[in-house]
Amino acid sequence: MTTVYIAAGEASGDILGARLIAALRARDATLEFAGIGGERMAEQGFASLFDIRQLALMGIMEVLPSLRRLSQRMDEAVADITARRPRLIVTIDSPGFTLRLAARVKPLGIPILHYVAPQVWAWRPGRVKKIAKRVDRILALLPFEAPIFEAAGIPVDFVGHPILESEAAHGDASRVPYTGRSLIVMPGSRRGEVSRLLPPFAETVRRLPADILPVIGLAGTVEEIVRRQQAVWGRPIQTVRAPGEKADAFAAARAGLIKSGTSSLEAAVAGLPHVIGYTFNPISNAIIRQLFRVKYASLVNLLADEEIVPELLLEKCEPRGLAAALLPLIEDDEAVARQREGFSRALAKLRPEKGLPSEAAAEAVLRML
Repeated sequence: MTTVYIAAGEASGDILGARLIAALRARDATLEFAGIGGERMAEQGFASLFDIRQLALMGIMEVLPSLRRLSQRMDEAVADITARRPRLIVTIDSPGFTLRLAARVKPLGIPILHYVAPQVWAWRPGRVKKIAKRVDRILALLPFEAPIFEAAGIPVDFVGHPILESEAAHGDASRVPYTGRSLIVMPGSRRGEVSRLLPPFAETVRRLPADILPVIGLAGTVEEIVRRQQAVWGRPIQTVRAPGEKADAFAAARAGLIKSGTSSLEAAVAGLPHVIGYTFNPISNAIIRQLFRVKYASLVNLLADEEIVPELLLEKCEPRGLAAALLPLIEDDEAVARQREGFSRALAKLRPEKGLPSEAAAEAVLRML
């Protein structure tokens, strides 16, 4: 049997891994899989080496207290790969963990494919030289990434963005168990970011019209944090967890308050007008402000090369500004139409030449094997 070792470090990578496993099995039923994943990969029969939630960290100050635990998990992964000797290692996103893992196991001589190109175009472009020493090939989600890495000698396949396979586009508003105007709130899938974003997001909701019902999207890695803090919203809330539930909630919602990242693209696929908010602690904010090199954080805005989605980041991620940006999307149909037209232009650039993104990724993996 041929073993493919897959290492994902957070919820979004878990989804990618699950779709990749399904697409690979459809093409070669003899493949075996091992590595690190979450509940979506488990649905594919994947047994993770350890709980993926232990890796769901982000931000300089958030990672520091967990360094010892992260180091232990890294040692476990290296030992597991050394013992198994898979034919191929696929590391998925989460470069803080996965690319360090790649560096540790590179001397074993096993080919390494990294899925989701690190955003060197956004910050720390010098990383590309280190990446070239750690991986043998990259699967890129964005069309403009290939030339950057190919210039450093790393072969790249543009496979398209997996958000195009999201269930978010297929929601049915008639299935939601509530009525009236609702607001989707997506605070993230990492413990640190949820703890940071819940307070300003909740205060933002308290500044909106009293009839607005907040519908909170839950990720398995942080569900308990969100549920413990239900009282902070100051009004009744709904929660959604399963992909189908989220899709229905997107279809029914008037607007969304979304953390920066893949969740924003998911909202765009669903046609949900939204505002982006994100912040770290003050020290991390100061460092990141110096490192960030692009005009926009939102991929929708980057692809369209204009601010389709309002971005309130770092110190600007505060309730007054967030509420002011949301109100037009709640009350003004023309503002909603403008965002949706921008979504269409941006998303058209994310499609692979043929088939679905997961299928293009599976074909690239099989070529390496």
